Amino acid sequence: MLLSAASRAFSQLFARELRGVFWKALGLTIALLIALVTLLQSIGNSFIDVSSPWLSTGIAFLTGFGLIIGAGFLLAPAMSVFAGLFLDEVAEAIEARDYPHDRPGVPMPFGKSLKLSLRFLLLVVGVNILALFLLLVPGINLMVFFVANGYLLGREYFQFVAMRFYTERDAKALRSQYSGTIMLAGLLIAGVLAIPIVNLLTPLFATAFMVHLFKGLERKAHARA
Repeated sequence: MLLSAASRAFSQLFARELRGVFWKALGLTIALLIALVTLLQSIGNSFIDVSSPWLSTGIAFLTGFGLIIGAGFLLAPAMSVFAGLFLDEVAEAIEARDYPHDRPGVPMPFGKSLKLSLRFLLLVVGVNILALFLLLVPGINLMVFFVANGYLLGREYFQFVAMRFYTERDAKALRSQYSGTIMLAGLLIAGVLAIPIVNLLTPLFATAFMVHLFKGLERKAHARA
């Protein structure tokens, strides 16, 4: 079930409906990062008071280079925030295309969607900062990255999809029932997140993947009942 759901999600990443969400999220992300880099560089330059123009230029260059590297690190997390605002569009597109005869999901209110997006950001950034601190311990940081991201991403994306159909309480009950499967799904999502550039597609892939997985687990739960 997992590999089938992942394969279907990957094959749909470049569908017209999902491309629209990707470009909207990427455009907002780049605009935010450019504004942030410009602001921080302006603030940094105001503190640089060096008599030598060569030294002043060198410091400004190094500051700008550092900010660009930092922006690159923040690109995927920031993308997750903006993409989170459009995840209902992704879920709706997958549901309409592959499950037209099923009951359609109910989109989240904007406020709740924004809260979820910010939670994704805090989770992803927090875990990855922890992994960076563990770089001095060979092997441990990689394990922390995959296990923590696998658990958190699997839980949050599945919860998001399930709550389009169930109350929060019922969605958590279904998640708990298949926690092992959802953890493995989260590890696949963490694998995508670990690949530079490709990780920009993480929110779209994770949502499409979890829609397929949710549908399969829901049918399995009904059959078992």
